[in-house]
Amino acid sequence: MADHYFSAEPTSADVRRTVEGRIWGKDYTFTTATGVFSRDRLDRGTSILLREAPAPTGGGTYLDLGTGYGPIACALAVEDPLAQVWAVDVNNRALELTAENAKAAGVAARVHPRLVDDVPADLRFDQIWSNPAIHIGKPELHRMLLHWLVRLAPGGVGWFVVGKNLGADSLQRWLTEQGYPCQRTASAKGFRVLRVTATNEAPTPS
Repeated sequence: MADHYFSAEPTSADVRRTVEGRIWGKDYTFTTATGVFSRDRLDRGTSILLREAPAPTGGGTYLDLGTGYGPIACALAVEDPLAQVWAVDVNNRALELTAENAKAAGVAARVHPRLVDDVPADLRFDQIWSNPAIHIGKPELHRMLLHWLVRLAPGGVGWFVVGKNLGADSLQRWLTEQGYPCQRTASAKGFRVLRVTATNEAPTPS
């Protein structure tokens, strides 16, 4: 079976390369590899999310959901020197790359690459950032989002980027129906940037 970027243990040869990216006015060089998401370039959706959503400030605990090789996590930690960033993925190779890229960016002490089950259960997040893995299928996507959105702190926000042709508008409606008011804040090159707000009325997933 061929590897997917959401495979836990990619079986393809670990072939490394570097990609360049400019995020919130700063230049980055990231190490990528086969078997991880968008290994050949900074993904267009991720680029749009980081261009259209405001850089975080003032400290907080942030979640990068589906971190890949860590561009979002590294940029969050660089932009907000008081932040603690949890970078979650199911792909162990991606987590290794995130740690390597965080070290290169000088933020390794504040970026925490983890598997889902290794994130402390009582941890709450001020912000969640994600270019979510739409291709895992709608039921699994919904389950994943509810698992993490319930852990937003009061007043917390989530920033997501989703392709219009991959169901961004229906996802926006669904999130609002689940008790997480969701607004489209930007559209560019076929992608929607969605802002989700935590409310006290949001249900706890069963």
